[in-house]
Amino acid sequence: MEMETETQKPFQVDMGNLLAFNPFHNFPSLPTSRDELVKECIQEGTKLVQAIADSIFNLPSTEDADGPLVKLPTPTTKLPREKHLPKPKPPTKWEEFAKKKGIKKRKKDKVVWDEQTGTWKRRFGYDRVNDDKDIPIIEAKMTDEPGVDPFAKRQDDKKKRVEKQEKNHLQNLKQAAKIGALPSHVQLAATALPITGTQAPPKKVSKDELGNVAGMAATSTASGGKFDRKLPGEKPAKKQGKHRKVFILGLHLSVNISHEL
Repeated sequence: MEMETETQKPFQVDMGNLLAFNPFHNFPSLPTSRDELVKECIQEGTKLVQAIADSIFNLPSTEDADGPLVKLPTPTTKLPREKHLPKPKPPTKWEEFAKKKGIKKRKKDKVVWDEQTGTWKRRFGYDRVNDDKDIPIIEAKMTDEPGVDPFAKRQDDKKKRVEKQEKNHLQNLKQAAKIGALPSHVQLAATALPITGTQAPPKKVSKDELGNVAGMAATSTASGGKFDRKLPGEKPAKKQGKHRKVFILGLHLSVNISHEL
C-alpha cells in the first residue's frame, strides 16, 4: 500500500504490521552533528507515523462501547525471526504405543467422586481421590504373601512407579537431546541434568577436606572464632595460626596471622 503526502513523497505502509517506511529517502546533506541527525530522524519519523494514522482512519470501522474498532488486514511484509523454528520433539514410547494401538487422548475431569468418603475430590494433588490415608482397610488377595504389611507394600509400589516414571522422563529427554529438540526450560539446566551422559560424577570429599573447611568457617569471624558459641561435641578448629609479635612505631602488638590468609 503506497500513500502520498503533501510533498508528493510515496510512503509504503504495511497496515498488518503497522509499519511504514520511505524507500526513496535521502539526506540532502550529511548531518554535521548528532543533534542535527536526531532532528532529521524525528521529522521523518513523524511523517511515517502520520501516514500510518491516516491509513488507519481510511479502514472500515465498527462502533463499540469503547469507540470505533478497525480490523487490520493481513501483513504484507515478512519480518525475520529472532530464533530458528523449534524442531519437532520425537514421540515418546507411550505416544508411539498409543498411535500403534489407536488410543486417543481424552481430557479427564479434575474433580471425581470418591466412594471412600462420599465427596467430590481432586484427581491429583493434595486431598485427592483414593488417597492412601483415606483407606482404613485393604482387602487381602490370594496372592498376598503372609506377614507382609499391605500398607507398606502399597507405599513401596507407589515409590517404584514414581521412579520408573522419572526414568522414562529422563530417557525421553535424552532422545530429544540427540536431535536438539529439548524444551527451552530444560535447555537452561541441561548441564545439570543427567540426560547427556557426559556429566562427570561428583568428587567425594575427604574427611580432612571437610575438617579444613569447617576450621576456616569457624575462624572467619572478626574474633577468629574466639567468642563464638560452640556446638555440643564440636572440636577446636585446626590450624589456629601462629602468634607473632610485630613492632610498629614503638607499639607492641600481638597479631594472629593465619596460614590460609
